[in-house]
Amino acid sequence: MKNAKTSLYDDLKRQILTMELEPDEDLDEVVLSESYGLSRTPIREIFRRLAGEGYIDIRENRGARVAPMNYSTLRNFFLAAPMIYAAIGRLAVQNHKPRQLSDLEATQERFRTASQQGDTMSMVIENNRFHEIMGEMSGNVYLQPSLNRLLIDHARIGQTFFNPRNDDMKGKIDLAVNQHDRFIQEISAHNEAGVVNLVFEHWELSRETMEMFIAPEGMKADTPFENNSALAMERSP
Repeated sequence: MKNAKTSLYDDLKRQILTMELEPDEDLDEVVLSESYGLSRTPIREIFRRLAGEGYIDIRENRGARVAPMNYSTLRNFFLAAPMIYAAIGRLAVQNHKPRQLSDLEATQERFRTASQQGDTMSMVIENNRFHEIMGEMSGNVYLQPSLNRLLIDHARIGQTFFNPRNDDMKGKIDLAVNQHDRFIQEISAHNEAGVVNLVFEHWELSRETMEMFIAPEGMKADTPFENNSALAMERSP
């Protein structure tokens, strides 16, 4: 059974990844203290831990806020993500342990179940955990923090991917599930080239929909301009 500190830590991570807490949103120590029955000291310890992991920012004399997503962070995300994911994949093949592979398989089954049920929030969490485990497999203390920071924004931007609005999006989710299965197969076979190629396939699958989150189609007027003009002419004396 979780204690209050663990519950708060896990809940804040989940709420940030699923955008229940939006980028740049302030975190209220008083509200969290009352909700979880914790004093300010353990709450601030959790804030420092989450800040170290890239989930929140702590500002002097202004409290904690959810890590923002601005032009600079998004640009850097799209520049760095493919390189870091590929390096992590290569090292995961070289350094993974049997227990980690079992964890990856178990996470994949939860991801598959969530996709079949259309459970968007669970898909986000399990997909994030799947790639976190690949980072753990890499065993690289320099790349893992970078990967974990990327995954936070990947999850937040990727909300559109896991929201199956139409058959095309459902097909992409099915393909993502299949690619996860292939990751497990290639890692098990110690096939570095296969994993790296799959990394770029997987990246391209989600990149287009992530870009739609950043630059959605413009809203259309209820009535076409031409109709408005004609209506105005009819009403004029």
